[in-house]
Amino acid sequence: MKNKIVLSCLCIIFAASNTKIKAQKMSKNSSTPIAKIIPKTLEKHGIKRTDNYFWLNDRENPEVIDYLNQENAYYEAKTGDTKGFQKELYEEMKSRIKEDDQSVPYLYNGYYYITRFELGKGYPIYSRKKGGLDAKEEILFNCNDLAEGQSYFNLGGLSVSPDNKFVSFGTDTMGRRIYTIQIKNLETGEILDDKIENATGSSVWANDNKTIFYTRQDEVTLRSDKVFKHQLNTDSATDVLVFYEKDDTFNVSVGKEKSRKYIVIESGSTLTTEYRTLNSDTPEGKFVIFQPRVRGLEYNISHFGDSFYVLTNKDDATNFKLMKTPENATTKENWKDVIPHREDVLLEDIEIFRDYLVVEERANGLNRIRIMPWSGKGEYYLPFGSETYNANTTTNVDFDTDILRYSYQSLATPSSVIDFNMKTKEKEVKKEQQVLGGTFDKNNYVEERIWATAKDGTKVPISIVYKKGLKKDGNNPLLLYAYGSYGVTMETYFSSTRLSILDRGFVFAIAHIRGGEDLGRQWYEDGKLLKKKNTFTDFIDCSKYLISEKYTSPKHLYAEGGSAGGLLMGAIINMAPDLYNGVIAQVPFVDVITTMLDDTIPLTTGEYDEWGNPNVKKYFDYMLSYSPYDNLRAQNYPNMLVTTGLHDSQVQYWEPAKWVAKLRTQKTDNNVLYLNTNMDAGHGGASGRFEALKELAKEYSFLLDLEEIKK
Repeated sequence: MKNKIVLSCLCIIFAASNTKIKAQKMSKNSSTPIAKIIPKTLEKHGIKRTDNYFWLNDRENPEVIDYLNQENAYYEAKTGDTKGFQKELYEEMKSRIKEDDQSVPYLYNGYYYITRFELGKGYPIYSRKKGGLDAKEEILFNCNDLAEGQSYFNLGGLSVSPDNKFVSFGTDTMGRRIYTIQIKNLETGEILDDKIENATGSSVWANDNKTIFYTRQDEVTLRSDKVFKHQLNTDSATDVLVFYEKDDTFNVSVGKEKSRKYIVIESGSTLTTEYRTLNSDTPEGKFVIFQPRVRGLEYNISHFGDSFYVLTNKDDATNFKLMKTPENATTKENWKDVIPHREDVLLEDIEIFRDYLVVEERANGLNRIRIMPWSGKGEYYLPFGSETYNANTTTNVDFDTDILRYSYQSLATPSSVIDFNMKTKEKEVKKEQQVLGGTFDKNNYVEERIWATAKDGTKVPISIVYKKGLKKDGNNPLLLYAYGSYGVTMETYFSSTRLSILDRGFVFAIAHIRGGEDLGRQWYEDGKLLKKKNTFTDFIDCSKYLISEKYTSPKHLYAEGGSAGGLLMGAIINMAPDLYNGVIAQVPFVDVITTMLDDTIPLTTGEYDEWGNPNVKKYFDYMLSYSPYDNLRAQNYPNMLVTTGLHDSQVQYWEPAKWVAKLRTQKTDNNVLYLNTNMDAGHGGASGRFEALKELAKEYSFLLDLEEIKK
């Protein structure tokens, strides 16, 4: 095995060093990469499928690396005439960003914590100041130094000990979300010898300042399945396993309550959760089950005083309700209603303060922040006036305050961080996102919210932004974005980089399709399992509505989605290829059946309740009917840019690679088809903020080039 790894690394290094040479060679003949065919028969439920590109699954095969580099070289050669424009876009987007920027400081346990960026640097600096903002800055981590020499770097899971003397942290240098946890002495600056491999990155401290709890992953599937206890200045080989999750559809995480009284283990699947609690003062004790798991029962806990507040779907509360239980009697028969279930309002989260309960809700697709004094008198909602907006509570770590910190933004309004006094109702804008360059004025842009009618009569909201003066004559380029899975709500967020297409005449739209929770929990339920196709048809119907309302036309309509949103892209080009001139599919999940039948792949078993278990025939048949890879056929397809990362642990690189290889043999058009693989990154793409801009410049230049916009 060791020799194979060495060989693979050598092949990657050799291939990467020759990418430029291959691009130069290919620029002369621009030959389309053709992956060799090695038929493999896959059989399930008596149904045989032939996968001609199954061989691409082997990351250690030099021929696989060679093929990916051929595709990269082909992309570089064919887009060579846009390189100058890509650079222009990159510099333009970068110029809008305040490079020497910092977060709004927040006070925790006597220190103000700050994240800041320096001019020209790609990674953040984490620091703190004791007692006041005028105090001397103490650098916790300069990620620019830590990332030096690494092609990928991510720092995560920072956790400071209660006595403020130590910080645990996780680093990932591959992009596969496999972290190494270490501990830094904040008094001496020394990195201790403690080193914990194959972790998820996050950890929490017990109140004794010498014990941390953390989670580890299965080495094959990367499922987070174990919680360990580690003692400061000891070998991690002696760490104690405190919980192992045997059910392979569940993942575990560990955290600490805002009250700091309890350490909690959450074990959760798509449909079910179970918590265990341990008093933070007694790390040598045993975790106690809060409420034993019951399939279909979801709950989330927050400690306050001598009680726990429970956000749950108990008693068929589809949109969730808030309940309360004594901390010494936590099973569900003891839970009492605090906020009852409402059919038209989704209860998303709560934030607890000494004198107030803050509730985050969603109604009619828009989020709301509700202030409820514990006294029971004078509850109210924060007023938001925009047609489309996004308002969320942010960092609120202090119980004993009347100040609520939240953020507000919209498609045309830069993000603001606001401190709101819940007692006086006065607000202070602590920071507003700056858009440099001197040309941006939010009043020059129009925001709209319209409703498309899906094929079954359901009304689907679409959020839209464009520059003033736009004529709705069908000639405008429009980029339609969506996700539509896991109950993820697509927020209407501001992006300064997006201005590069808006200012060149593009309309940007978000389709809030079923599969998310934009209109409540049922919106999610109606876009998963045996109703998954609603996600795809909703997107298509939104596209048709935008065309009918003259926002755009098929020759100017573009679609974009990533990961599960990439599955959406794969489905719509099979179902309605003529609606789109171009499609960007980022790290797309497209080989649904093969992936969901392979329980060694990360996420597979934990997602049976999202997509279905193909070992059960009814789910197999339904998934096979829409799986993008299995449903490719001889027809015209839109222009396409497909992106992936060699080290992606969420959607393996071979899914988009096989998909593109098969597409090349099926498509009957002359439209462009590019596969661009980041040979250094994983699911999240490039790690530095400027490298990420370069990837975005590639995507924007792809769209603008199709519109023959060259500057």
